Amino acid sequence: MDAVQGNLGLVDEETLDPLDWADVQALSHRVIDDAVDYLRDVRDRPVWREMPANVREAFAAPLPRSPAPLDAVYAEVSRTVMSYPMGNIHPRFWSWYMGSSNFTGALGDFLAAIQGSNLGGGNHAAGLMDSQVVNWCKQMLGFPASAGGTLVSGGSMANIIGLSVARNVKAGIDVREHGVAAIEKPLRFYGSEQIHSCHRKAMEALGLGNRALRRIPTDSGLRIDIAALRAAITEDRAAGLKPACVIGTAGTVNTGAIDDLQALAKLAHEEGLWFHVDGCIGALIAIAPENAHRVSGIERADSVALDPHKWLHAPFEVGCALVRDAAAHRGTFAVTPEYLESTPRGLASGEWLHDYGLQTSRGFRALKVWMALKEHGVEKFGRLIDQNIAQAAYLAGLIEAAPRLQLAAPPTVNIVCFRYQPDLTGEALKALNTEIMLRLQEQGIAALSDTTVHGEHWLRVAITNHRTRREDLDLLVRETVRLGHEIATQRSAPS
Repeated sequence: MDAVQGNLGLVDEETLDPLDWADVQALSHRVIDDAVDYLRDVRDRPVWREMPANVREAFAAPLPRSPAPLDAVYAEVSRTVMSYPMGNIHPRFWSWYMGSSNFTGALGDFLAAIQGSNLGGGNHAAGLMDSQVVNWCKQMLGFPASAGGTLVSGGSMANIIGLSVARNVKAGIDVREHGVAAIEKPLRFYGSEQIHSCHRKAMEALGLGNRALRRIPTDSGLRIDIAALRAAITEDRAAGLKPACVIGTAGTVNTGAIDDLQALAKLAHEEGLWFHVDGCIGALIAIAPENAHRVSGIERADSVALDPHKWLHAPFEVGCALVRDAAAHRGTFAVTPEYLESTPRGLASGEWLHDYGLQTSRGFRALKVWMALKEHGVEKFGRLIDQNIAQAAYLAGLIEAAPRLQLAAPPTVNIVCFRYQPDLTGEALKALNTEIMLRLQEQGIAALSDTTVHGEHWLRVAITNHRTRREDLDLLVRETVRLGHEIATQRSAPS
C-alpha cells in the first residue's frame, strides 16, 4: 500500500475540521455568550450608524491565501459586521417591512447549518420538517391539507412560484414544452397600481413582459377598484387578449392597504381567472385574533405568497408559496432526470421537494420557523401582530395630537405615513422631511423610510417588530418635532 501511495505521489489528506476541538468549543461558547449580550442589549445601541473609513476598507481586502486563527477571524467579524448592522432587529427600526428575528430562530439556523442537509428532497428528517412547516402555513391561512406548497427565499420568489403556476394553467398550451411564444392570445395579469415591484420582475422572468401586468386604479383607501378591474377584463377580452390572473394584495408596501379579497375571489371565479394573493405583508394577519377579519377571503385564493421572516420573525431568509392545486403546482416545476429517480426504500425514497420550485439545492429553512413556533405557539405570534397594529393606531393618535405633524391617512394595519408640516409645500417640504429622516438615522434614534401617497411625499413607519414599545413611538414623535423645528429654523435663518 505504501508503495502504491508513493507511486501515485499522494500527500497527506486534509480536512476543514479543527485540529483542536477543545479550542473551537471554547470559542463557540464565547460566540454564544456574545450573541445573547448582543440581543439583550440591542435597545441600548444606535439603530444604525455610518461605517468609518477603516471599516469600509476592511471589505476591500484581497482574497486570503493562508490561514488565520479562528479567534482572530471572529474578532474581525465582531469589529466590522456585528458593529454596523442594518438595524432591523432594533425596536426602533421601522424603515422597511421586515421582521426582527428571534434568538430561537437563530439557534435553528445554526443547527440547520451544522446538520447540513440539502432540502432538494430525499428520505431524511429535515425533509419531513420542511413539509411540516409548509403544512402549518396552510393551517394558518385556512388552506386545505391537500394543497401544494414550498419554502423559498422570500416573498418575491414565492410570488414567482404562484404566478408561474397561474401562467401554465391558464396558457391553454403546454408552456413547458412549447414556450410562451406558442400562447395563442397574450395573457393578461391584473393588480392594483400599489402592487409590489416584484410582480413586474415576475412578468419579465416568466417571458410575458411588463405589459402583461395591467395596473388597476385604486379607491380612496388605496385598494384595488373592483369596478375598474371588471371593466379592464372586459376591455382586454374584446381586444383579443386573454385575462388569466388577478393578483390581490394583502397589505401594500406604501400604506398597508388590503384589497377586498372576498370580492376579488368572487370576481375571479365568475371570470374564470386564477386568484393569487400577495400576502407577504399581511397574510399572517389571519392568525391575529383581533384583526383576522381584515384578510377574510385569503383562504379562497388559488395561490398565496407569504413571508415567515416578517411576522413570524424568522431570521432571514424564508418565504412560503402555497398553491391550492398541488398537481398543477408540481406539474409546473417537476423534472426527473435519471440521477434523481426515486427508489422503493432508502435515502431516495422520500419526496423530491425540488419538484415544487426552481431550486434543486435548497437550504434547511424550516428548522428556525419550527423551533420558534414550538417554543411560543402560534397564538403568541398572532397576539404580537395585533400588538403591532395597535401600536400603529397609537402612533397615529400621537401624530394627530402633535404640533406640525400631519397624518397621510388613518392606518389600515401597521404602516403609518406622516410628515412634519410647516408653512412649506412641494420640493421644499419634501427636502425638509427627507432631512428629518436622515438625521433620525444618523443620530441612531430611529430608522424610517419615505414614500409617495396620492402624489405627495410622506415619511413611512412600518411596525413589524416584536421589540417595539409605545415609549419608542413617543420618542419618535418628540424627536421628529424637535428635528423638524431645528431644520426649519436653520433653513429660514439669514445667511
